[in-house]
Amino acid sequence: MDYSNTIGIIPARFASTRFPGKPLVDLGGKTMIQRVFEQAQKAIPTVFVATDDERIFNTVESFGGNAVMTSKNHQSGTDRCAEALSIASKKLNKSFNIVVNIQGDEPFIEPAQIAQLINCFNDIKTDIATLVKPITSNDIIFDINKPKVIIGNNNKALYFSRSPIPFLRNADSKEWHLKHKYYQHIGMYAYRSDVLFQLTQLKPSPLELAESLEQLRWIENGYHIAVSETSHESIGIDTPNDLEKIKNMGLF
Repeated sequence: MDYSNTIGIIPARFASTRFPGKPLVDLGGKTMIQRVFEQAQKAIPTVFVATDDERIFNTVESFGGNAVMTSKNHQSGTDRCAEALSIASKKLNKSFNIVVNIQGDEPFIEPAQIAQLINCFNDIKTDIATLVKPITSNDIIFDINKPKVIIGNNNKALYFSRSPIPFLRNADSKEWHLKHKYYQHIGMYAYRSDVLFQLTQLKPSPLELAESLEQLRWIENGYHIAVSETSHESIGIDTPNDLEKIKNMGLF
C-alpha cells in the first residue's frame, strides 16, 4: 500500500492526571515523545505531534520533529487528531487519505504494527482499523482495565467490553483461556480521513457510556472497524511507577 497519503498523529498532553508532564520524561537521553515520534517515522514518512502545551511543542521542534498546537478543550484523542489533521494538511498543502492515531506513551511501539493498521484499508469496507492480541492468561480475561474484543469472520469488530466476552457457560472460569480464543484490544487506531471528521460529530452513545469505551460509539453508529491480530503488545508508560519498572528492566 502507498503510505505517501498516510499521516501519523501523536496526541500528547502535559496535564495527565496520573503522570503530569509524561511526554517530556527522560528515557535514556531522549524524551518519551521523541522516542515515540522516531518509532512512528520508521513506518510513516509524515508524522505530527498534536499537543496543547508549548513545552511539548517546543521540545518536538527542538529535535526536528513536526508539531501542531491544538485546543485544550478536546475530550478525546480522536478529536485532537481531527484538529491536527486539518492544521497539518493546510500547513503542508496536502490531503491525506489515512490517519493513524499513535499513543504518545508507548516508546516501544513497533513500526510493523503501524503498517498492519494501514494495510487494513486495502479493504474498501474498512472505516477504522485497530489491533488485537490473543489472550494467554486468564487474569487478563477478567481484568476490567484490559478491554476484550469479539471479532466476526470478516475480521470486523463486533463488540468491545471490559467484561470477559464471550461467557463460556459450560466451562470452569479458571480455564476459559484454554477453551476459547479470547482477544485483548490494543488501543491504537487508524481512520479514513473523512470518517475521522464524521466521528467527531457523534454524540456519546449508551454503550459507550456504560463501558467507558469510545469505540462502542462508532459501532453503534454503524462504522466498520477492521481488526488485525498482532503477537506484540507495546509497553505503555501510564504512571511514574511504570517508568521506574522500565528503567529497572534496563530497556534504555
